[in-house]
Amino acid sequence: MKIAVVTDTNSGITVEEAKTLGIYLVHMPIIVDGISYLEGVDMTHEILYTALQEEKKISSSQPSLGDIEALWASLFGKGYDEILYIPMSSSLSSSYQTAKMLAEEFEAKVYVVNNRRISATQREAALEAKVMADAGHTAKAICAYLEETAYEQSIYLTVSSLDQLKKGGRLSPSAATIGTILNIKPVLSIQGGQIDVISKVRGIKNSQKKVIEALKADMDTRFSDYPKEHLRLYTAGTLKKKAHVEQWIQMVQEQFPAYDIFYFPLPCSVASHVGTGCMGAGVVINKSIALE
Repeated sequence: MKIAVVTDTNSGITVEEAKTLGIYLVHMPIIVDGISYLEGVDMTHEILYTALQEEKKISSSQPSLGDIEALWASLFGKGYDEILYIPMSSSLSSSYQTAKMLAEEFEAKVYVVNNRRISATQREAALEAKVMADAGHTAKAICAYLEETAYEQSIYLTVSSLDQLKKGGRLSPSAATIGTILNIKPVLSIQGGQIDVISKVRGIKNSQKKVIEALKADMDTRFSDYPKEHLRLYTAGTLKKKAHVEQWIQMVQEQFPAYDIFYFPLPCSVASHVGTGCMGAGVVINKSIALE
C-alpha cells in the first residue's frame, strides 16, 4: 500500500522540510486586518511578527474544506492508495471534526487522526507516521497507534505580553490590565490539546523557571520509565532574536544535560494568539526517532 502522510502547518513543518521528508502540508489561514493569508505560502514568521508589532488585528482560522479535498484528490491522482491526515488537536480547533466528515466521502481511504497535539508534538506524530508508512504499516494501523499514544507528550509555555491573549478573547481586558501592571506572567500547560494555566508569577525570569520546573517534574514522574533514546526534549517560542533563542536553549539544556535540546519556532497560527516573546519547553515520546 502506498500511503500519503498529511499534516497541517500547525505542526511547524515548513514547506522545504515537507518536501525533504515526503510529507504533505495543509496550510493554515492567518487573517490580518480582514485579509486571509496561508502559512507557508504568503505568511511567514517575519511578516506575522511585523504585523504583531504594528498591532494589527490578527486571528487564525481552520483550513478551507475545498483546499483539503483538492489536496486529497490530487494525492490519489498521484497513485496513493490511502491517506493519513494528522490535523491539529481536536481540543483546540474543529479542524479534526470537519476533516473527519469529509473523509467519509472517500470510501475508507482517508484516515483522520485525533492525535490531540500541536506544534513540535504534532510534528513528531507526523515523523513517526512517515516512518511507519515507509515500513509497510497500513493507514488504519498508524491511525490507531497515533491515537493510542496521543498523550505521550507534554508542553509548558509562558508569554511575555498578555496583549494577544486579551485581543483573542482568551483573557478579559480587566485581567490583562491588572496582569500587565503587576508584571504577571502566566505559565500554561498543554496536555492532549487542553490549555490550562498552572501558575501565575511575577516577571519573565520566574515564569521561565516555572516552565523548566514543570517539565522536570514530568520527566521525574510521567516519563521516568521511558528509555532515553525514545524521548525528545525541545524548546519552542516566538523569539525574534537569535541571542534570545540561544539563551532559552541554554537555560533548558543546563537542567537536562543528557539530552540534545532543539528549538522550534511556534507556528504562525499559534504565534498569532500568544504574541512575540513566548517561550516553551516540552517532551514527546517518539519510538522511531530517525529524522532530525
